[in-house]
Amino acid sequence: MISFSRLLCDSIGPGDSLRYRSETRVSDKPAPIVVWNCTGRCNLRCVHCYSSASNEESPKILTTEQSKSLIVDLAEFGVPVILFSGGEPLLRQDVFELADFAKKKGLRTVLSTNGTLISDEIAERIKRVAFAEVGISLDGTGAKNDKFRGQPGAYESALSGIRNCVSRGLRVSLRMTMTAANYTEIPAVFDIVEHERVDRICFYHLAYAGRGRSMSRYDLNHTQTREVVDLIYDRTLDLYKRGLKKEVLTVDNHADGVYIYLRLKDQETARAEKVLALLRTNGGNNAGIRIGAVDEVGNVHADQFWRHYSFGNITQRKFGDIWMDTSDALMRGLKDRKGLLKGRCSACRYLNICNGNLRLRAEAVYGDIWAEDPACYLTDKEIGLGQ
Repeated sequence: MISFSRLLCDSIGPGDSLRYRSETRVSDKPAPIVVWNCTGRCNLRCVHCYSSASNEESPKILTTEQSKSLIVDLAEFGVPVILFSGGEPLLRQDVFELADFAKKKGLRTVLSTNGTLISDEIAERIKRVAFAEVGISLDGTGAKNDKFRGQPGAYESALSGIRNCVSRGLRVSLRMTMTAANYTEIPAVFDIVEHERVDRICFYHLAYAGRGRSMSRYDLNHTQTREVVDLIYDRTLDLYKRGLKKEVLTVDNHADGVYIYLRLKDQETARAEKVLALLRTNGGNNAGIRIGAVDEVGNVHADQFWRHYSFGNITQRKFGDIWMDTSDALMRGLKDRKGLLKGRCSACRYLNICNGNLRLRAEAVYGDIWAEDPACYLTDKEIGLGQ
């Protein structure tokens, strides 16, 4: 994640203590933030869904007791945050029981939902179990969102869910996946953040996973990406100039951090150097390092997008044992990847603050995990090639 609000406005968000901590050696047993896709079932059918969720649940889904065992394991390993995701986690009948259990074990709990099921009653239950944040996905407004979500009326239902959460004082985070088909909706989503008193907005670059893999042809081209990053940059500054301290982030493209630095470098030298220091501390893409995932049947993945590759299952081994086992070539490579990277990534002067970006996109486009990320929109000159 790249926090525009932190880098540009010195605004510290709840996750910044994790996002900008010093790099930790593998031998120090770094415990990642864990995305738990606690169900594969969903009431929507989003065209870009990385988990290819449907209205059918896996017969092998973790039971309540297996899920509690996972939560205990994560807490003992030192995991700081568990993000309940899916599918649609609110379709899991024991989700509130499990969230309460995780909270009591000392984990910070976050809910990631499409928002369409958050009635007054559900919002009250979310508040009672004290989710630290409710992430609600929107991919535009009105019919544009509904087309992405695969269901008429999804936008209005999600907007109602947002309002039900905000009215109860819950911290709400909107999530938007940016593509060539909806990026013109970004200003409208910023307006929603402002007018609906939403605390946080995350703009996701497209990950080529699940149904999102077939959407890759609709990804932003490099020119469009630069345009939207400029827009997010300018809108963030505008919010703060008007005293509206919203947390603004982009996700899944660490080139954004370099772009911010380069934009500042010749205009605000002191700010640029501070940004560079924070980006170095962050360390870039952290799949397999500071972020991991567990799916609905217990398989452990490098992050939520790597569902096609499992390091093991928590019904057979503890999460911590799986996470620290570098006998697996992919786990070993992700934890120390710089020497494995190829193409532009291998020679980039900013590799230490990007860490090769999203390996999943390289695999999807080139069939090679260690190839350059095709979504890097920085020019050869900007990254120091051919000089």
